[in-house]
Amino acid sequence: MVQDITEVILNCGGNIEESRMTTLGNEFAMLMLVSGNWHTLNRLEKGLEKLGDGDLTFTIRKTGERQVKEDRMPYAVDVVSLDHEGIVYNLANFFASHNIEIADVATRSYPAAHTGAQMFAVQMAVNVPSSIHIAQLREEFLELSDRLNLDAILEPVKS
Repeated sequence: MVQDITEVILNCGGNIEESRMTTLGNEFAMLMLVSGNWHTLNRLEKGLEKLGDGDLTFTIRKTGERQVKEDRMPYAVDVVSLDHEGIVYNLANFFASHNIEIADVATRSYPAAHTGAQMFAVQMAVNVPSSIHIAQLREEFLELSDRLNLDAILEPVKS
């Protein structure tokens, strides 16, 4: 599938700028940012229609450049815990309440190595406003992690 879709993009004059591709359950999902000239979008829509045989669903949207907020510091969040409800919600709620932008989220569940217990992992990229006192933020984040029984890290992204 990846080969077929990327061939359509190439043949339409498109270039994949960014992408995420993954299998979720028994479904395969792709999210792509494709650039090209003004003909590309129309050609891409027609090319993907031909490729889709009823089993595939395509949604195409025009987008603009992402606005850069220079007063934001990139941080990585890494969480592991026994799987239980509300982990992602509580993390999202914490960051939203601090006006921290969540730029990327990836989650997965898996059985623990020796015990087989169901585990849950979250990796996030967040952008912290420069006005936030980092030591206070880290303390509040660790309190949340302790309350939810999460093993969690909040650290700056180093280029």
